[in-house]
Amino acid sequence: MTTTGRDMLRVGRIRYINCYPVYGAIDRGIVPLAGELVDGVPTQLNRLMASGDIDISVVSAVEYAKDADRLLLLPELGITSDGPVRSVMLFSKRDARDLGGRRVVVSRSSMTSVHLLELLFEHVWKCRPEFVPGDAEMGDIARFGDEAHDARLVIGDAALKLFDAANRGGIWAERYPVIEDLGAAWKNWTGLPFVFAVWVAQRHTPVHAALGAHASLIASRDWGLTHLDQLSAQAALASGVPVETCREYFAGLDYRLSYPHLAGLTEFFRRLVLAGRVPDGSLAFLPAA
Repeated sequence: MTTTGRDMLRVGRIRYINCYPVYGAIDRGIVPLAGELVDGVPTQLNRLMASGDIDISVVSAVEYAKDADRLLLLPELGITSDGPVRSVMLFSKRDARDLGGRRVVVSRSSMTSVHLLELLFEHVWKCRPEFVPGDAEMGDIARFGDEAHDARLVIGDAALKLFDAANRGGIWAERYPVIEDLGAAWKNWTGLPFVFAVWVAQRHTPVHAALGAHASLIASRDWGLTHLDQLSAQAALASGVPVETCREYFAGLDYRLSYPHLAGLTEFFRRLVLAGRVPDGSLAFLPAA
C-alpha cells in the first residue's frame, strides 16, 4: 500500500497552463510517475488534500501556511516570479490608490492572490476597498458581466487572456484602463521574488513514495524548461492565448525554490502572521532518503 486505504499515490495538478512546464514530460510518457494524476482548480485540490484523498499536490502558498502541521514542502519546486507574473492581475477602472470604499471583485479559489492583494492595498496603495466574491478565473472573459464594480482581480489563464485583449485595445482597454500586475507590485514593494504556488506532500505519505514522485516532477520540470516552444504551442491551443504570449509567460516564471524565493515566501508568511491571516510562517521540507 502506498498510502492509507489506497494502492496508488495520487498527485494533484492545477489545470492552468502555468503547470505545463512541470507536468509536460509526465503527460507525454517521457518521465514516468508512479501514481495517478488528479486535475482540479486550486480550491478542489485544497479540499482533496484536506480530506487525504490525494497525497501530493501543487497548492497555493497560503494553503501550505494554513496547514503546515500536516504538510511538507517538496524542495526545489514552486511557481514563482521575480517581477511581472502576468497571470495574477488587478484590472481596474481607476488608479488603485483611488479604490478606497469601492467594489473589487475577487475569487476565493486562490487565497494567495487575495491575501497578496489585501497586503498591497494596505501597505502600498494605502486604501481599503470593498472586496466582493465573484468569478476571477473564468476562461471565457466574454462572460465577465457588467455588475457594479470598480476593479477585478483575475487569475490564471483568464488573466493572460484579458491582459492580451486589453493590450490590443478595444472594449477591454476602455473598460479597464489601469492594470496592476501583482507579481511586479510585490517586487517593487519588497525587492523579493513572490511564490504563488508550492508542491506539498501529506506528512503521512511514505517517504520513499513521496521522494519518487518528487524526483519525477523535478525531471519533468527540467524537460519542460528546455521545451517551452512546444509547451507554448500546446498552451495556446488550450487557452486561446497567442503562442508568443504563452512563450513570454513561461519565460517570466521560475519553477524553483531557491534561497531568494524562500526569502520572498518567508516575508509573505511573516506579514500574513502579523495580520492574523495564517497561524504559522515556518517552513518544513520533505526529508531526503
